[in-house]
Amino acid sequence: MDGVTLYVHGGGFEHSQPALEPLMACRLSQATRRPAFKVDQRLAPAHPYPAALDDVVAVYRSLLRQGVPADRIIMCGESSGGTLVLSALLALKQAGDPLPGAAVAISPLTDLTLSSRSLDSNDGRDVINRRVAEHVTAQYLAGARADQAPQSPLHGDLRGLPPLLLVAGTAEVLLDDTRRFAAAASAAGVDVTFDLYEGMPHAFHASVMAQDPPPIAMTFLRRLTDWIAETQATGRGDSSYSKLDS
Repeated sequence: MDGVTLYVHGGGFEHSQPALEPLMACRLSQATRRPAFKVDQRLAPAHPYPAALDDVVAVYRSLLRQGVPADRIIMCGESSGGTLVLSALLALKQAGDPLPGAAVAISPLTDLTLSSRSLDSNDGRDVINRRVAEHVTAQYLAGARADQAPQSPLHGDLRGLPPLLLVAGTAEVLLDDTRRFAAAASAAGVDVTFDLYEGMPHAFHASVMAQDPPPIAMTFLRRLTDWIAETQATGRGDSSYSKLDS
């Protein structure tokens, strides 16, 4: 197997949508031009941190044991799945595992202390709000510290991470979580591409699953395809910031 996309679904660490997630995996497979494997991670509150993170790491290591080269694996997750992707990178790095060739995090929660200003400044513009973030964070952490990595990726040592594509909408309450992580990773020497979609809410990319996806969804898929191609060809992202109209 030459390459794999490892997809980690969102759902606030506590929900899964079995009917929709395979379709998202299919879209990601088409965009990244490689098979996609979906992680069925354990969910809070029955299985709080670190259960879901352990599952993501275990699936990644299983791919390595099956002979998939680390640099041909792309990790991709949305919302809490994006958080888990970033957490997994830190956990794998700390354990000395080879890191994937690239990673994509869409609308991730990166600071579980919930200190980002956009949690309040974008309240009422997004499909989620601070109360939702407080609930899912409490359920997931179940007493673990919110200011430590890997559970709270922004608080980790980001040096040495693979090229990252970070995606957010300007209307989402987690906008600054993505923005702050992009800035911190870039300062740590990571190749970061930050795509910001004007007027878009949390996890807007899910519209790619529609029978007739809207133009913004197709823009997202094209950007993902182009970024993956560039990263795999050069071993580097384009270290850029792009603001895209909806």
